[in-house]
Amino acid sequence: MYPARTWLSRSFSNISSHPLRVCVVGSGPAGFYTAEKMLKAHQGAEVDIIDRLLTPFGLVRSGVAPDHPETKIVINQFTRVVQHERCSFFGNVTLGSSISLAELRELYHVVVLAYGAESDRDLGIPGEDLSGIHSAREFVWWYNGHPDGKNLNPDLKSTDTAIILGQGNVALDVARILLRPTTELATTDIASHALAALNQSSIRKVYLVGRRGPVQAACTAKELREVLGLNVVLCLEYWKLLKGRGVSKEVLKNNRIQRRVYELLSKAATSGNSHSSSGQGELHFVFFRKPACFLDSGTGHVAGVHFEKTVLKGVGPGKQVAVGTGKFEDLDCGMVLKSIGYKSVPVDGLPFDHQKAVEFIDALGDQTLLEKGLYVCGWLKRGPTGIIATNLYCAEETVASISQDLEQGTLAAVASLPKPGREGLLQLLDDRNVRIVPFSGWEKIDSEERRLGSLRNKPREKLTTWEDLLKVGTE
Repeated sequence: MYPARTWLSRSFSNISSHPLRVCVVGSGPAGFYTAEKMLKAHQGAEVDIIDRLLTPFGLVRSGVAPDHPETKIVINQFTRVVQHERCSFFGNVTLGSSISLAELRELYHVVVLAYGAESDRDLGIPGEDLSGIHSAREFVWWYNGHPDGKNLNPDLKSTDTAIILGQGNVALDVARILLRPTTELATTDIASHALAALNQSSIRKVYLVGRRGPVQAACTAKELREVLGLNVVLCLEYWKLLKGRGVSKEVLKNNRIQRRVYELLSKAATSGNSHSSSGQGELHFVFFRKPACFLDSGTGHVAGVHFEKTVLKGVGPGKQVAVGTGKFEDLDCGMVLKSIGYKSVPVDGLPFDHQKAVEFIDALGDQTLLEKGLYVCGWLKRGPTGIIATNLYCAEETVASISQDLEQGTLAAVASLPKPGREGLLQLLDDRNVRIVPFSGWEKIDSEERRLGSLRNKPREKLTTWEDLLKVGTE
């Protein structure tokens, strides 16, 4: 894609008396795609990937739903990247506590921040701290066996109704996991503690609630088609009330994804199953509602959501926002899952846009450069949007920016000096008694998980505690 830049940067690497040392912080798709592009663009460059987790692959491991194994195949590609002779992975290395950003920049010519989003956006409405209210991220981590999610323990027994705020792909994933028969989940790599809880679940009704209309739903047609295919009662009683509200012919004409989503929902509303059998689940799509506050059961547990009805205001595709009408209604429930967006965690010493949850771009408007030799990629750059493949284009952009800075001299002074790189990193971490988990350690974890999974007719039985992962990964 960038033949001239690639040739020049390769020439630079070849005539250098030392390798270009690159550190990528974060081992999710953005991090691995960045490493892959760097290895190809800069012959002789050494790329180290560090992550606070003991396992690589980020959301491919802890975010992709267990019943979507085909999406996880990209792990094979990432494995080939890290097995390259000029690439290494070091887990259990936390930016800020194991090593500071300033120290990384002393050790490496180039540092790329690609650690994604590990926190949640807040609604900022009354009752948000009631028990029974969780973020979708926490719930996803819980059923995917993330070591920080095992202790969530959502109460699935005490209620038959869950409300999911949001209608994006993550919201649909969560709804599907709640309603899919556990006999089907049992042969996936879902965490055993989650499967056991879902086996005992009383939840039969799930509401997917959006602030805007069906055209503005943030999900993709593929995800929607899958959830609509569940053996549940589809309830779109609100559909008749819409009568085209928020349905722009211009949007439907020019946006294939939104048009397909609208068509699928419309078809489901007119031909979906409307009669439930005993014990059959119900999936409700609710539009034009925004949460105003959460209702307290009197014991500090959520009892429902007080919604304000909304209408769309604004002109033009993508510019319409949901505005409250002053009319309200309540929906009862015993659990709420907020699927309103992930949020990145800022790094000390760098400007951060807390509203957008991304690192600030530089004063010149560069979308990848933070400071000389310091770059950003993935969700940390653009916000928590897009699919796995979106990070490929994002990484290409970041690596192109690095190459251009090397060619045009803004990084020449930095790159002309030798840096300790990997050797310095390992020495510093050893001095601090940080127990790193190299990729060979992950291979031990992988092998043990597969062995345990084979005993239960599962592709893998995930190790879900820091202690177990560290024990296997460092033995």
